[in-house]
Amino acid sequence: MPDDIVTDAPAADRLPSSDTPPFADTPPFADGYVGDPAVRDDWDALYSEREQLWSGQPNGALVAGVADLSPGRVLDVGCGEGADAIWLARAGWDVTALEVSGVALRRAVVHARDAGAEVRWVHAGLTDAALPPGSFDLVSAQYPALLRTPGATAEHALLAAVAPGGVLLVVHHAGMDEHHAERDSAFDPADYVRPSMVSALLGDDWQVEVDEERPRVVPEGGAGAHHHHDLVLRARRLR
Repeated sequence: MPDDIVTDAPAADRLPSSDTPPFADTPPFADGYVGDPAVRDDWDALYSEREQLWSGQPNGALVAGVADLSPGRVLDVGCGEGADAIWLARAGWDVTALEVSGVALRRAVVHARDAGAEVRWVHAGLTDAALPPGSFDLVSAQYPALLRTPGATAEHALLAAVAPGGVLLVVHHAGMDEHHAERDSAFDPADYVRPSMVSALLGDDWQVEVDEERPRVVPEGGAGAHHHHDLVLRARRLR
């Protein structure tokens, strides 16, 4: 997420551009947020419980999933504290990073500045961000917490953001239903979008390149380290 941090401009105006300054002094996330305030507040509360929620390392499934791609414009959906976005930026990608939590974004901004990485941050939910369709050569959703809706709004938003010839990479934890049953928590995985729900919507204008369960490269530390297998969907938009 570049450091021309979110302003009050509409989300569609916060996409990468060559003349956008790389940094802004103050990120007015509270004023610039686009989305459900209750969702933002829930994620802010979660991030506020710890000084660092994630490992600070890029997700292994992302690193492997883009190894053969030439850098272009990328959307990082649910960027958290910024590790993936920073890694992509340093690898030459023009990064727009989307996140509902202002607490997470403030940390991501600091991490990006420390790393010398330029990322464009958007403080919004995916379905609220009004992203221009077909704008990204890569859309990366690594373990996204996207709520299901009857109209599959989040799934369609992911697909719509990919440019012709571009790639959609959706990665999630395998075995979530079993973990839920074991822990008997209030979190229900059935409420959230899974890669299979995205692949079910792919038509003949998409080519599925990967759709499998594989061992996860688990970073040291951070939430989610107990998950050891991933569900990986990589699909290319043909037109």
